[in-house]
Amino acid sequence: MPIGLWAVQLDRPLTEREATGLLALLPSERRERLLRTKAEKRQEPLCAYAALRLALHRTYGWQELPQMVCMDRGKPYFPGFPDLHFSLSHTEGAVLVGISDRPLGVDIQRIRPVSRRLLGRVAGEGEDFFSVWVRREACSKRTGVGVGAMLRKEMPMEEGEGFCFLETFPGYAAGISARAKDLPGTLWVCALEDLIYLI
Repeated sequence: MPIGLWAVQLDRPLTEREATGLLALLPSERRERLLRTKAEKRQEPLCAYAALRLALHRTYGWQELPQMVCMDRGKPYFPGFPDLHFSLSHTEGAVLVGISDRPLGVDIQRIRPVSRRLLGRVAGEGEDFFSVWVRREACSKRTGVGVGAMLRKEMPMEEGEGFCFLETFPGYAAGISARAKDLPGTLWVCALEDLIYLI
């Protein structure tokens, strides 16, 4: 199965009815987890799950998300569908989702000012912070090594692994990590209304 990627720009806040409707579509564990976060912090992760649902609906015709669990370091997967891999990313104003029959990792970041300390910790002299961050986060999501690995100065790619940047929206950096021969995949840019349509 070729890699499928869905990027959604969140150009407005969800209405209360939309947020409630999307929340109701989540598996119970994910819904409970999201309800433990502050209401103002829910939109992006809620829309990331809605984008995953949209991707699965358009690819397989699925009407709902299957049960989802997390590995030890937080990488989510579908135990009932071990050959289906997915990756979610969200940042202020945008989400990115990838699905494949092989492990993959995606990341999207809104470009914004970062502290000198974080810049020095992540990017080397002359490197663009968000290019480095997106590559590291996508690679760590693909392998499931956890966020701590992203802060190491060196994060070598495994044999056969590839990474490429994705053109999504102005003011955002995005990328995907997967097997080199599978890249880049097909990117669909969707509107927030495409997520709401499934309610």
